[in-house]
Amino acid sequence: MTTHLTLITGHSRGLGAALAGQRLQAGHRVLGIARAHHAALQAQADAAGAQLAQWPLDLSDAVPAAQRLQAWLSGLDGNTFASVTLINNAGLVGTPAPLGQVPLDQLSQAMRAGLEAALLLTAAFLAATAGWPGARRVMNISSGLGRRAMAGSAAYCAAKAGMDHFSRAVALEEAARPNGARIVSIAPGVIDTDMQAQLRGADAALFPERARFAQLHAGGQLLSPEDCARQLLARLDRADFGTEVVTDIRE
Repeated sequence: MTTHLTLITGHSRGLGAALAGQRLQAGHRVLGIARAHHAALQAQADAAGAQLAQWPLDLSDAVPAAQRLQAWLSGLDGNTFASVTLINNAGLVGTPAPLGQVPLDQLSQAMRAGLEAALLLTAAFLAATAGWPGARRVMNISSGLGRRAMAGSAAYCAAKAGMDHFSRAVALEEAARPNGARIVSIAPGVIDTDMQAQLRGADAALFPERARFAQLHAGGQLLSPEDCARQLLARLDRADFGTEVVTDIRE
């Protein structure tokens, strides 16, 4: 049976959980990496005849996570997979406030989980699967805020801008290699997740865009995680995936 391997960070809730859930079908193997275990996903995998492994790791400490991933992938027989995909979905918005008013440890954690982890996991993925014959793909879940700055979210903006630009560099590298991986950094739109609730609940004096996010929610303009996941996976499975490295789901 054709087997597809998908690795997803931040799979324990929101968009990550929706992505994992929609990949849990017969012939698919999923590895989820997040701080928490998702019991319902495990039950779904068992019922669907899919394989699910969950690693409870804190991606703000990315080096051991990347080392573990590289070792695990290196121990698999790449010839058994028709495709292997890494989806870097995990991220932290932190306290919505001007940069000088955010605790330093929160800034560090946001940058480590949102950018360093994606960079290191991508490096580990590429190294371990370099000789695999199947399709190799990396989807980085970026944000419009990586392309348009927003007051009160400097660390998140910086992490997503960095994600976009390292994706461009990796795309150039992989294009020169046999069976090079295809990489896309995609903004998923505005999704109804815990992150959005955090922005709506922020102190308006520290976060001037709070009202805009509240209006989006009140007007029913937020995309559900399930609908967003369907659109992202449809984009991932397209034959032209990787043609445009930095893109938006709304384009």
